[in-house]
Amino acid sequence: MLIIGGGVNGCGIARDAAGRGLSVVLAEMNDLGWATSSASTKLFHGGLRYLEYFEVSLVRKALIEREVLLQAMPHISWPMRFILPYHKDMRFEAETPVSKVLSFVMPWMRGRRPAWLIRLGLFFYDTLGGRKILPATTTLDLREGPEGAPLDDRFTKAYEYSDCWIEDARLVVLNARDAQDRGAQILTRTKVTAAHRAEGLWAVTLQDVRTGAERVVRAKMLVNAGGPWVGEILQDRVHIDTNEGVRLVRGSHIVTKKLFDHDKAYFFQGGDGRIIFAIPYEGEFTLIGTTDQDHGSPEEPAICTPEEQQYLCDFANGYFKQDITRADIVWTFSGVRPLYDDGASSATAATRDYKLNVKAELGAPVLNVFGGKITTYRRLAERAMEKAALFFPGLRGDWTAGVPLPGGDFPVDGVADLQARLQAAYPFLDEAWAGRLIRAYGTEAGAVLGDAQAADDLGRDFGATLSEREVVWLIEKEFAVSAEDVVWRRNKLGLRMTAEQIAALDDWMRARES
Repeated sequence: MLIIGGGVNGCGIARDAAGRGLSVVLAEMNDLGWATSSASTKLFHGGLRYLEYFEVSLVRKALIEREVLLQAMPHISWPMRFILPYHKDMRFEAETPVSKVLSFVMPWMRGRRPAWLIRLGLFFYDTLGGRKILPATTTLDLREGPEGAPLDDRFTKAYEYSDCWIEDARLVVLNARDAQDRGAQILTRTKVTAAHRAEGLWAVTLQDVRTGAERVVRAKMLVNAGGPWVGEILQDRVHIDTNEGVRLVRGSHIVTKKLFDHDKAYFFQGGDGRIIFAIPYEGEFTLIGTTDQDHGSPEEPAICTPEEQQYLCDFANGYFKQDITRADIVWTFSGVRPLYDDGASSATAATRDYKLNVKAELGAPVLNVFGGKITTYRRLAERAMEKAALFFPGLRGDWTAGVPLPGGDFPVDGVADLQARLQAAYPFLDEAWAGRLIRAYGTEAGAVLGDAQAADDLGRDFGATLSEREVVWLIEKEFAVSAEDVVWRRNKLGLRMTAEQIAALDDWMRARES
């Protein structure tokens, strides 16, 4: 099986396929997860607002999967409580099915989201997925406790519910690592330039992006998990016509200095019917997003435009006491989500569910992945393997549920104990440094540090607790090639490092490679 695309879906399929005994090659033209999969809102969630579009099946699948994933990766994913402030002017986006029904039955509501409906939605959200680990929804008095302190005084009531945080780029890398450990070849900076059927197999031309060198790989099955490029791959590389495609939707985010002093996130609803999150981020920051804007082409850079930055600031300012401006933004990121094109009239209304199809001609099938969301990537991989099983008789059954990713072999509530043991073994680590290592590497944090007795034993200090020994681990174990790979995807230390420090890291990595 040859897989095109090193995002979360491609790497998830590679891991699942390799674990079933298939010979797997994955080709990614850049770094793993460099596009959509590192630019999410970083949540494992069911998608509360999708209930308004009657996407009950999608929400249920995602809610069930939330806790399956949490138990397999408790270092890079953890429970988070979300505060949904209530006010009388909450409105639906005009076109939602629920809004249309209510407008017909209760015309006096005029598109508003009544409190009883929100609470009913949260009841379904609590129960649809058979929640076992995460706590249920509660009602808060915002006039008491830290949750209401940063909000405007007009907000007095809120609902608090559960979802999960996920380090999205690390999720991709750890799936790739596990796939490689099970026998898959993971080829980054490798572009598929052509593919054609020959004698019942695919002959796929792979080009090393850095050297230009080419080679041909033969595969019984091709998987097109190109994300935003899935249509381009079908037309220009595989040369297959299909009526199915993706709708490219840009989701942009801003990061500011920390706006509140607790570890819960906020779910804000706007007068335009949209929602955004304000989430504690990397200890010292707040992440705000996301937007939903149609995006023309995957070749067009995904950037958070000045207009989107202002939109997010204005949206948040409708809730926080202290206004934020674009001057408060310390970083932005944006990703293009390849949503399955279901003909929805707006980007917000487009389905977040996935569609898999197989084109099998002359005995050489290609499986195309359209859409999907990060929370359902593992289930998507299982469904992809169901389709692949038609062409690989005797293929082993599902196996990934509950099997931890590298470093995730400890209990969901075991982070504090793991961190205490790491600090005991390496007394030179302070709490923040040890916590960062546990949240990145879990039970492998000690392997990263090796036999170090003092910080100096870790080699060169690149800044922000990033040591030479950790960078070597990222190069040798996690496919990192450049400083950008390290400080923006394997971790987010780019938020704390200077441009000069990042450049020095890049120079060091280039010199080491040569």
